[in-house]
Amino acid sequence: MSESLDTDKLEREVKSMYRDVAASGDAEFHFETGRDLAVRLGYDPEDLDDVPDAAIDSFAGVGHYFDVAALDPGEEVLDLGSGSGMDAFVAGLQVTETGAVTGVDMTTAQVEKANDLAAANGFHNVAFRDGYIEDLPFEDGSFDAVISNGVINLSAEKGTVFEEANRVLRPGGRLAVADIISERQMPESVKSDADLWAACIGGAEQIDSYTSLIETAGFDLEEVRENTQYEFISERAVNACQNYGVKSITLVASKA
Repeated sequence: MSESLDTDKLEREVKSMYRDVAASGDAEFHFETGRDLAVRLGYDPEDLDDVPDAAIDSFAGVGHYFDVAALDPGEEVLDLGSGSGMDAFVAGLQVTETGAVTGVDMTTAQVEKANDLAAANGFHNVAFRDGYIEDLPFEDGSFDAVISNGVINLSAEKGTVFEEANRVLRPGGRLAVADIISERQMPESVKSDADLWAACIGGAEQIDSYTSLIETAGFDLEEVRENTQYEFISERAVNACQNYGVKSITLVASKA
């Protein structure tokens, strides 16, 4: 974590940005949103046809991981930083009515929108609640799988996030994540910029450090791949990508 990063300001910036995402998926951000992005990243269009349009419109993920997550009917899944719920709804389709998906997000507007969409569209096995991914409001060993898309980079306490994910997983459970990392260490001018953190740039951990945090938390890393179809769109974000090798990856790890 950057010593000069104002974490209170960071939380305000992130909440503000993702309130805007919840309210209007077609506004201008540092990143893309919506169905075209999801399909390009690898989401099955047939799955998306069964997901509420308003959740897809506000989708701001950075990759696709459902192939490596390999969710089965009957499983219980936790989505870290669930936003307006698109990934949670896709997971709900995969675990079927015999399973359950819980999304947790610190942005109340996102949680309210997602719960309204679940109720209005008959997703009885999907629910959302307010909470912080660094301090999950769940018992030990509550889930078979933890998923997260483009969110962990926003946390200033990534090691704690992975420790919490490990804690709430059952033995043999798995972590499937798409996130933003960097190939090179970024300077303080970038890492202390709350706006660039909220844009998924400033908080990008150097890849070796990122995977080390996962293993230290008690996971066995099984696969890491680059999501070459993901790209930032604002000039500031593109410059950071070029200068520091900021990119999207997908990974899967199992609880040791």
